[in-house]
Amino acid sequence: MTLPRTDRGRLLLVLALAAAVTAFTATVPMLRDWFDLRVYYGAVNSWIHHGGRIYDYQVPGTTYGFTYPPFAAVSMLPMALVGWRTAVAGSLLLNLAALAWILHILTEGAWRRYGWFAWALGACLLALFEPVRDTFSFGQVNLLLLALVLTDAWLLTNGRERWAGVGIGLAAAIKLTPAVFIGLLLLARRWRAAALASAVTAGATAFAAWVAPGASRFYWTQALWDTSRVGRLEYVSNQSLQGILARLGESDRKVWALAVLVVLGIWTWRTLQAVAAADWPAAFALTGLTACLVSPITWVHHLVWLLPSFAVLIRAGHPRVAGGLYAVLCTSVVWLWFHDASGVDGFLGSNTYTWITLGLLLWLPVGQLRADSPPLPRSTSTTAPAPSTTAPETTPAAGHPGPPSGATAMGVACGSGRGLPSSASSEPTGSTRPAASNPQSSSSRASS
Repeated sequence: MTLPRTDRGRLLLVLALAAAVTAFTATVPMLRDWFDLRVYYGAVNSWIHHGGRIYDYQVPGTTYGFTYPPFAAVSMLPMALVGWRTAVAGSLLLNLAALAWILHILTEGAWRRYGWFAWALGACLLALFEPVRDTFSFGQVNLLLLALVLTDAWLLTNGRERWAGVGIGLAAAIKLTPAVFIGLLLLARRWRAAALASAVTAGATAFAAWVAPGASRFYWTQALWDTSRVGRLEYVSNQSLQGILARLGESDRKVWALAVLVVLGIWTWRTLQAVAAADWPAAFALTGLTACLVSPITWVHHLVWLLPSFAVLIRAGHPRVAGGLYAVLCTSVVWLWFHDASGVDGFLGSNTYTWITLGLLLWLPVGQLRADSPPLPRSTSTTAPAPSTTAPETTPAAGHPGPPSGATAMGVACGSGRGLPSSASSEPTGSTRPAASNPQSSSSRASS
């Protein structure tokens, strides 16, 4: 497909895409009415203003309440100072800022060089991506956590390792799933970053225990182990290994544990390949995929962790594969089996997103990032000369091999000669159970 070269043509294309996106989102009703934000807001306000207990709060008319570690509630305390509309606006702004930072990291700022056209195209594409749609509509924190984790990747690959690990540590204290990235740091033998991430997680958790000792005791001894607080494992939105087994009627936890061990083994093998190839983007992408698979519950909106994988595919010269998989994740196809996931079609269709995640874990290119990917056309109104795309020649430091042949910097910046060292140097969430027969109606149960 040839993109228009004039500003008028680009504007017409953007307007047409915006109209298509608007029609799609109006036809496929996925509006969640800020349900998860209502959980956060209600729990914090009940705790601060009414003397309630964090984990006793339930959204009126439902049986769903706060499911995150206590530090998450502590970090959300500013919501107790503002009204509901302000909280909604703040959620939107924070998610927009996080998404912009994520794109900046994954493209290493390339979007800024291509002007409004690239931003407009990106906004249309991301508005279609179901995990992003749900994150905004739920008022969720997924993009904020991804931004924290990718910030550490950016620090590690830009010679700013002093603070690397803080983002992962904070993310793991807010939700449990990002803790798997500490495992990545250990596999890469980034001992200092791993120690800092662990210390930040422990410190944040201890601080929350000091602020809310009763809530902390209840969470770590009871709430964490009670999956009924989170939602039904067999619910079609649960796109994890546990979700597949639950929809098959397999309730033996030993089977799930075995599947998790197999996936962790594949992740270790593939991540060590990325370590050997000095490929940070692939290493972080593989870890995000693994986190989605091994978590007992991975709601659809948690799959924003797949975004780094699509960036890796594009930079490795597989834009069609990335585009095809991305398009499937825009369709909400798994909801076709909301009522009945039985049979072969149910087994394959209701787990579509899990198959994509597993396929990416197995076949995501490692060490194949290249610099010859064609850039987006520049705006014709730009008069300044284009910045040089030729990276300065660098000499790897001892013990740190340079990037693989053809590698280029990208987001989780690979390619500047500051890659990985060549030597190997279950998070509870809410349910999205709909209240009406339409699984995607605005009255659907959102997920935290």
